[in-house]
Amino acid sequence: MIRVNIHEAKAKLSEYLEAVARGEQVVICNHNRPVAELKAIPAEAATKPPRPIGLAKGTFTIPASFFDPLPDDLLDAFEGKAPGRPASRVAEKAATYDVPRRPKKRRR
Repeated sequence: MIRVNIHEAKAKLSEYLEAVARGEQVVICNHNRPVAELKAIPAEAATKPPRPIGLAKGTFTIPASFFDPLPDDLLDAFEGKAPGRPASRVAEKAATYDVPRRPKKRRR
């Protein structure tokens, strides 16, 4: 079993991954207290083929109402605005802030 502190594990991670691939156990410590263990992935999990895309094709449909605009009160709730307060949604102008500039310091 190999015990290493976090700093050393970060610096030599590739070496410890090779050791794990060879079958050794690597324990990562924080101030000499074990906090994590590096383990190899079982061979059957590493060679398992990825799931194909589109397995659920045709099992559900998205209704046309999904694309309808949300009501104003729900949009206000997302934006954190108080209910009943009118809000304009057309061409809203972003807030601009005037920040006073500091005077430049004089060189001596």
